[in-house]
Amino acid sequence: MSEVLVLVETVADGDGVALKKVTLEMLTAARALGEPSAVVAGAVGTAAAVKERVAEYGAAKIYVAESDDIDNHLVAPKAEVLAKLVADTSAAAVILPSTQEGKEVAGRLAIKIGSGLLTDISEVNSDGTATQVVFAGAVIVKSKVAKGTPIYTVSPNSVAPQPQPAAGEEVPVDIAISDDAKRVTVVGRTLEASGGRPELTEASIIVSGGRGVGSAENFALIEGLADSLGGAVGASRAATDSGFYPHQYQVGQTGKTVSPQLYVAVGISGAIQHRAGMQTSKTIVAINKDNEAPIFELADFGVVGDLFQIVPALTEEITKRKA
Repeated sequence: MSEVLVLVETVADGDGVALKKVTLEMLTAARALGEPSAVVAGAVGTAAAVKERVAEYGAAKIYVAESDDIDNHLVAPKAEVLAKLVADTSAAAVILPSTQEGKEVAGRLAIKIGSGLLTDISEVNSDGTATQVVFAGAVIVKSKVAKGTPIYTVSPNSVAPQPQPAAGEEVPVDIAISDDAKRVTVVGRTLEASGGRPELTEASIIVSGGRGVGSAENFALIEGLADSLGGAVGASRAATDSGFYPHQYQVGQTGKTVSPQLYVAVGISGAIQHRAGMQTSKTIVAINKDNEAPIFELADFGVVGDLFQIVPALTEEITKRKA
């Protein structure tokens, strides 16, 4: 069975690293194309922190590329690692996460190996055909790479991760990173405080606020509802541009694309740019005082009314039921 290379995505966790859920989703998706092999490219010790978990989810091999040359520079070294592995293993495909870094690595890799690339896929079949949402979410298409080793980036929360224990054999990767790949050096890292909430793109529940929330102070209502549900907080572009909430929490075409099990849109009209970033959510609930707001066309459940009355009452009821 041909190998499918999966680039492991991690996140800083105190003094170490933690595996991001999208990695488990990618390993699950990779089984449709062949035998998954995890690729760990980063600081020394990264593989040791994640090897048991990736083996649990199907990684027959774990390629270990650990060095300061990879960790201390931006995405280019990871593209070189993957390009070498594609050549050495004759991989059937390469799968990366649809994150900011993952997409850039994928683009650089596609150029290096002369292959086609499909981004933001939600499903891949055994014949290599992938499902994508395109044109700002207006169209769902089936696409297939026509040249070279197919490269895919998988949208977080689009695949349900399923355990399938495998050997997890560690294979050291000996690679000399080129000077070109080391032109940009990381001079410092700051661990962003999460406040105990899940990361936006990986959250299974998201509560987002829009212009209708009215102010930064009123976003406490959105945070309270999200915390009662154990979810993440998001915001529309109108809300972030108005200074109601930080831009890194923006959901939409020019923000982050999310696909949670539950998406609650509060005071969001539902412009196409916002819908492009959340319309693949499994269940969508909209709260808006305008019964003609476009968001209701997309919502599974809609509540027409004053969010300043509805959200506190909803939060109180959820908290009461959890007690």
